[in-house]
Amino acid sequence: MVAGICAGAVAAAVLAAGTGGAQGYSVRAEAHFAAPGAAHAKAFTYDRKLVPAGSWIEVRQHTADSGATSVRLRVTGLVPGHAYGVHVHQKPCAADPAAAGGHYQHEPSTDPAAANPDNEVWLDFTARRDGAGSAVARHSWDFRPGEASSVVIHDMPGTKGARVACLTVPFGPRDGRS
Repeated sequence: MVAGICAGAVAAAVLAAGTGGAQGYSVRAEAHFAAPGAAHAKAFTYDRKLVPAGSWIEVRQHTADSGATSVRLRVTGLVPGHAYGVHVHQKPCAADPAAAGGHYQHEPSTDPAAANPDNEVWLDFTARRDGAGSAVARHSWDFRPGEASSVVIHDMPGTKGARVACLTVPFGPRDGRS
């Protein structure tokens, strides 16, 4: 299983590629979750009861030339019927769940009211009976360069849940500018 997890992490590194140009900007990252410290892992599970090692995640971003951005999430292998919170975070994943930093905010603020689905990318979902789930968030705005780097899965929807898993994603603006 470890070889499969490492192969999945290598595949994620190869597939996590952005493209820019006349059609906007797109990126895709996918991986199988591994325990913190696994070599070459791009996705970590911090709670193997809620996000078992070997479960899978895919995140896609597309930003149109207008700046409108959609982020899509797909997962498999999670706990059927469990409601998860998912947000884009500022920094890449690491063995320490806190390393991903805070939520990416379109309008950065220390006001707790700014933590909302209009100012952040929220991809909350409930896993279906087969353990799969998906979500889409759409915004009229684009990411600032270097300020959005991961997707963190929380143990409950909203803003108060514990971090249970993380995938590093090379989010980017459509033209390298804000």
